[in-house]
Amino acid sequence: MERIAQFDIVSFKQYEKDYLACLGTKEGAYEAYQNIVLPKRATAGSAGYDILTPFPFHLNPGMGKKIPTGLRVKMEEGWTLMIFPKSGLGVKNRLQLDNTVGIIDADYYNSENEGHIIVPIRNNFTTEGMRSIDLVTGKAFVQGIFVPFGITNNDIASGVRNGGFGSTEV
Repeated sequence: MERIAQFDIVSFKQYEKDYLACLGTKEGAYEAYQNIVLPKRATAGSAGYDILTPFPFHLNPGMGKKIPTGLRVKMEEGWTLMIFPKSGLGVKNRLQLDNTVGIIDADYYNSENEGHIIVPIRNNFTTEGMRSIDLVTGKAFVQGIFVPFGITNNDIASGVRNGGFGSTEV
């Protein structure tokens, strides 16, 4: 296996800014920042790097929330990090990503938001199912898998990324 990436933690200044934007308050941001743990694989055979919750949260049926992970990742060109819900949470609790699969590009690391990985998740149970989801601090809720990618022979992309969700829309 190739070693092509390294996880880092964003600055507290960036984390606090994104925490406020995602959760509407700065209260709890410092404590959450102290709880950030670099992702790791659970076993030698695991493809996914577990990303842990930096703070507890509750999702009612149909409710979504953006979770500021405090993480960023520097990776070699030609690779991407794909973010998926943990299988058990997806199957048992209908936890899903709002964007289906998160794609973290190699050039995101240098964005003005420090490449902060923010995960938009949703409790996809309907109100008929009436099943809430409660996650505690330090619970693996999503996983990241590094995947190589190719480009076409006639590719002419020359844009420069500066931001997260929707920043490369044309």
